[in-house]
Amino acid sequence: MKTVFILEDQVSIQEVLELLLTSENYNVVSFSNIRAFNSRDLTLLPDLFMLDVMLPDGLGTEVCLQLKSDPLTSHVPVLLMSAHAKIIEMEEQSKADDFISKPFDIGEIISKVGKLTAQQN
Repeated sequence: MKTVFILEDQVSIQEVLELLLTSENYNVVSFSNIRAFNSRDLTLLPDLFMLDVMLPDGLGTEVCLQLKSDPLTSHVPVLLMSAHAKIIEMEEQSKADDFISKPFDIGEIISKVGKLTAQQN
């Protein structure tokens, strides 16, 4: 079973993503802020990080850069999510593997998560 770590501060969005991905047979671990995310068990690596861009205690783009700079996590795909940012800006600001705009299209989420987690073997 593939594992997805979600960093999303809006409880309703977090719950929808958890429900959607668990129904697609993913193991989901969610964090509501960067502090909680940074306190996670670093020995557990997911198959995908899904990061909201705008968080109460920082930016998902900065978290993405940290993940991509760390040899332990640099190979793990990152999917950035935002209602406020544009794809070109995200590509310039981070090393994310993909980007999805809010509000989401459920089919697009499933497709992108499937594609990105398939890269992890």
